[in-house]
Amino acid sequence: MRAVDALILRKLRPDVALVKEVAEYIINAGGKRLRPALVLLSAGALGYGGTRHHEVAAIIEFIHTATLLHDDVVDESDLRRGRKTANLMFGNAASILVGDCLYSLSFQMMVELGDMRIMHILSDATNVIAEGEVMQLMNCHNADIDEERYLQVIRCKTAKLFEAASRLGAIIGGAGPETENSLAEYGAHLGTAFQLIDDVLDYSGAEAETGKHLGDDLAEGKPTLPLIHVMQYGTAEQARCVRHAIEKGGRDDFPEVLAAVHATGALEHARKQAELEVRRAQAAIETLTASAHKDSLLKLALFAVARTF
Repeated sequence: MRAVDALILRKLRPDVALVKEVAEYIINAGGKRLRPALVLLSAGALGYGGTRHHEVAAIIEFIHTATLLHDDVVDESDLRRGRKTANLMFGNAASILVGDCLYSLSFQMMVELGDMRIMHILSDATNVIAEGEVMQLMNCHNADIDEERYLQVIRCKTAKLFEAASRLGAIIGGAGPETENSLAEYGAHLGTAFQLIDDVLDYSGAEAETGKHLGDDLAEGKPTLPLIHVMQYGTAEQARCVRHAIEKGGRDDFPEVLAAVHATGALEHARKQAELEVRRAQAAIETLTASAHKDSLLKLALFAVARTF
C-alpha cells in the first residue's frame, strides 16, 4: 500500500494546481483503501511477486476518488471522513471537473498498461457505477422501492468496483477462469456487505467514527434497506412516517424514523443481510491455496460487517 500511495502521489502532478490540490485533499483524507487493497491481496493470494498490481490499484483508487467527488456534489454533502467535503471547500464546479480529470487520468494509466482485458473490465465497471448512481438518483424520494431494486442499485454503484478490483488482482496473478470468477464473486459480495453496513451506520453510528452526519441518507430521500424494512414490517403509522420522510426529504422526521427503525429490528435485518453476503464472499474463495493473503481476504470480509466507521 505504501508503494501504491507513492505512485498515486507521483501521478498527481498535473499542470493545473487546483487539480492536484483537490485530489490530494480527498485522497489524503484517511480513506480505508479497501478497493486497491483488494487488487494487492487477490494478486498476492495467487503468488504474484511483481509490481504491476500497484498500477492497477492506483487506477482503482483514482476511479473511486472521482466517484466520491461527484457523489458529494449530487448529494449536497458537507462532511466526509470527518472533514469538510471537497465541494464545500473548493466549490461544486471544481469538484466535478477534478473528478473528470481523475477519470481521464485513470484511463491514461489503463492505456499505459497496454492490456485490453484490463481496460475492458475497468471501462465496463466505470460505466456500471455511473448507471448505478443514476438509478439511485431516480430512486430518491420514491418510497415504493423494494428490497431487490435497492440491492440492484448497490450492486452497481458500490459492489461493482470491489468486484473489478478482485478480478483484476486475479488476472494479474495469472488465475484461470474459475479462480478469476471466484475472486470476482468474493469482491461483489464484499462490496454489497460493505454498503449494507453503511446503511446501518447511517442510523446507528457515532458521527466521530463514521465521519459523516447521522441521517444523511434520509435527508437526501434515499430509501435504504432499513427504511424499506420498516415500510414492509412496521405498523401502519411507522410505515406512514417513513414514507413521508422519504418523499419529503430533510431531517424533520429523523427522530420518529429512527425510533421506527429500532422498534422494527430494521438494523438487525440489514446487518443479517450483510453477514449473509460476507459468508458468500468467504465461500467463494474457499478453494484458494492457504496463504497470508487469503487469510487477509477472509478477515477483510469480517471487518466489512464488524466495522463502526
